[in-house]
Amino acid sequence: MTAPIRFGTDGWRAIIADEFTFENVGRCAQGLADYLKATGLAGKGLVVGHDTRFLSREFAETVASVMAANEVRTHLSETASPTPVLSFSILDRESAGAAIITASHNPGIWNGFKFKPDYAGSATQEITDLLEHFIASVGRVKSVPLGRARQQGWVVDFDPAPSYMEKISGLVDLDTIRGAGLNVRVDAMFGAGAGYIPHLLSGGTTVADELHGTHNPAFPGMEQPEPIAQNLRKLMQDVRDQRHSVGIALDGDADRVGVVDEQGRFITTLEVFSLLALYLLEEKGQRGPLVKGVTSSMMLNKLAQQYGVEIHEMRVGFKYIGPKMSESDALMAGEESGGFSFRGHIPERDGILSGLLVLEYMARTGKTPSQLVRGLFDMVGEHYYHRRDVAFEAEDHDRIQARLDSPDLRQLAGMPILGTDAIDGRRLLFENAWLISRFSGTEPLLRIYAEAESQADVDRLIDAAAHYLGV
Repeated sequence: MTAPIRFGTDGWRAIIADEFTFENVGRCAQGLADYLKATGLAGKGLVVGHDTRFLSREFAETVASVMAANEVRTHLSETASPTPVLSFSILDRESAGAAIITASHNPGIWNGFKFKPDYAGSATQEITDLLEHFIASVGRVKSVPLGRARQQGWVVDFDPAPSYMEKISGLVDLDTIRGAGLNVRVDAMFGAGAGYIPHLLSGGTTVADELHGTHNPAFPGMEQPEPIAQNLRKLMQDVRDQRHSVGIALDGDADRVGVVDEQGRFITTLEVFSLLALYLLEEKGQRGPLVKGVTSSMMLNKLAQQYGVEIHEMRVGFKYIGPKMSESDALMAGEESGGFSFRGHIPERDGILSGLLVLEYMARTGKTPSQLVRGLFDMVGEHYYHRRDVAFEAEDHDRIQARLDSPDLRQLAGMPILGTDAIDGRRLLFENAWLISRFSGTEPLLRIYAEAESQADVDRLIDAAAHYLGV
């Protein structure tokens, strides 16, 4: 019996050659074609693209062949392309959406199937529920050879980069960055974002040189192409030893960003989110609501209060965050993972744009990244944060969930619990601190997050939570 295909917080992901097979990708494509026909969207066509993972190109071609057999005109990306670039292509080509073969930041043995609807953001729960229904109902997968599909005009190859870069040039003051004389080290993490930032910044006194800019589906030297501290040791060392102004890292499909300051210190994703919000509110004088995943920093709540804007706390995942951003015309939206979205662009994470805005902040103020963080802390106080990911066996899920749901917990690490909620997982609120434990929606991991006013408190909270949950 074929295993059911389930869409998590950002698409369906599975291990290559185990569940992620050409047969199952074909089922996904056929289900998507049936969904597009049932909703009257098939005539608008579909963008299809892929990242740099093993067989991603071939999986994308499988999707295109299925779409052609179902008479859904397909724009097939010529090369591996970032998810935000392909998402923007939906608007640029006025298509019904995009099917993207990527597992984003997962380890190299994984791949995935993302669907972005016609508004160019993450599919809502309602849409993914429908997709799962159509995929489960697939009887026969229709397909035609790709060569014939091209001859018949059902598949058209295209380069999504130029239109995206033109859009970015209207959102960021590239000339100011180019003329700032910055020395930028970019870690593409062997992913689809390679080449974008150096190309956009070429032609001035700023130099952007790239690390891990080739395609390698094994992602050597890192646990997975996720721009967090343990995967950015080479970038951190390069920035420190070679005296770069800043390090910018992109994950495997370039929808997330990581930032390293001029001293080689990783700036946490919570700090980056808060810095970008402060930049838009203070330096650029913009106003509008902020939308945050519940695991993001309380610094954002403090900034919202200081600048008189609304803040909305949502479940983790842009399938929840993106729609709220559109509904509220938010200034910015983001989550702890390092994925941020901005008004005037797509309601989806864009690591390239996020990195460029960090550089624009530096160029306009003349400040180093560490000085920018210091200025943030001067406004909202020092905040420290850590996330621990714990692998667990499937049979332990219900036991862990029962502990999360227990009403008996009154204190943790000697700190009284002042409140709790279940926006996503279980959040415990303390005086000037919080802790969240939740299951990942994309990997078999329990994630434990904490933020406090000292690193010692963060470590104590996470250790105590792991002990309490038995992980």
